[in-house]
Amino acid sequence: MDGDAPAVLLRDRDDKFGAAFDRAAQGVGAKVIRTAVRAPNMNAVAKRFVVSVRRELLDHVLLVDDQYLASLLRRYQSYFNESRPHQGLNQRIPAGQVTAIDPSKPIAVMSVLGGLHVDYRRAA
Repeated sequence: MDGDAPAVLLRDRDDKFGAAFDRAAQGVGAKVIRTAVRAPNMNAVAKRFVVSVRRELLDHVLLVDDQYLASLLRRYQSYFNESRPHQGLNQRIPAGQVTAIDPSKPIAVMSVLGGLHVDYRRAA
């Protein structure tokens, strides 16, 4: 790393981390947040998003600066939550309302993140 400590450190409740680990993280200015008790899927859900960001976005771009990265991550987050179906939600998108789809309307194709991804929707 370039010497900057993370602002937030999300960790699970495994005993191998313990109080000494928390003190070391807080010593460099990181806020330590532990996962919820009895929430075994919490890490899996977070990891799915992080791996998705790396595989579907960061592996395909050259980063120029922090503002560019923040902009890319905001656009990817919007695409991830508003466009992609998620199997855990019966192929519905996490954000937005369930609306009736008119199959007679043509399909509109929209480029996302400069053509890295494509979003298909029924035209209004």
